[in-house]
Order: sequence, then C-alpha cells, then structure tokens
Amino acid sequence: MVRMSAEERRESVIRAATIEFARGGYHGTSTEAIAKRVGVSQPYLFRLFPGKKAIFLAAAQRCVEDTIHTFAEAAEGLEGEEALHAMANAYTKVIADRPERLMMQMQMYVAVAAAEQEGDHEFGAEVRDGWMRLWDTVHLPLGADVDETTTFMAYGMLVNCLVAMGFPPGHRVWEGLYPSARAKGRLEH
Repeated sequence: MVRMSAEERRESVIRAATIEFARGGYHGTSTEAIAKRVGVSQPYLFRLFPGKKAIFLAAAQRCVEDTIHTFAEAAEGLEGEEALHAMANAYTKVIADRPERLMMQMQMYVAVAAAEQEGDHEFGAEVRDGWMRLWDTVHLPLGADVDETTTFMAYGMLVNCLVAMGFPPGHRVWEGLYPSARAKGRLEH
C-alpha cells in the first residue's frame, strides 16, 4: 500500500471535515469523527492542523474556493444574462451532486454568528473574506452591476435555504426563481 504524503492526508482531512461539519455543524462535530472518517488518529489530525477551528476554517475556505471555481468556470467568456444563467445552472448542478458543499456553506454562516457571539471575530473575518472573493467572482461577469450581483446572490441564498429545508423540485416555492435557479429533478432527496 502506498503511503500518503502529509499534503495528501491534509486534503483527505479537509474532504472528511467538510462532510462531517456539513452534517453536524462546528459545535456538533467532533475531531474524533473527522479522524475516524479519514482513518487517522486524533493526534495525527492535530499534527496536520493545530485544532478544530483550523480544520473548520480549512473546510470552509475549500468550500468557498470550490464555489468560486464553479462560478468562474461557468461564466468564462460570458457576460450579463448568459453568465448569470450559466453560473446558476452550474451551481444547481453542484448542490445536487455535492450536497455536502451546500450544507457546509449553511454551517459556515451559523458558525460565524456563534463565534462572534463568543467574541471570536477572526473566525468571521476569514469567512467574510471568502464571501467577498465569491462576490467579486460573480460581480464582474454580471457587468459589475451591484443590483444584478445582489439579486444573483440573494437567489443563491434562497436556493440554499429551500434545498436545505428539503423543498422538492416542482414545489410552488420555486416558481418565482428564474428557470436556471430553480431546483431540477436531481435535487430530490
């Protein structure tokens, strides 16, 4: 059996942490569960990351970076309404194919609020930095129009909430969204 490098193991931890945190949130997920999913000991986990917060932030950053990549790739060479629909279609595909990414996003927002209530503003600052990179990635293909970007991001958050709550495709709550933002049959649980 080929041994993984520390970097490969670190990537495994980030993938496992995304799944575990997506399910249980920051406070409801143990580092033991993450270590078990990866197949390493907790002490080894802490050789790769200094603590649970660092693991969560690495998973959160990966989630944001993957979403940025999804939007950038979908919008490449497009602008305006074409870019909008390409990004919306790409996002609905990602959340259907990788539901843990959607749930990790939702957990990120809850974790920021909880951390700030506890006086930890660094945590929120890191997540907000990622959000701003995401905003900028969407903003340019939409013609750097603040209203268009706000509407796109608002629809995205609505989609996140509807999918997280389990509203099936075809439910009347989807009717007001532009067609590319609507849940497709593949979003059924």
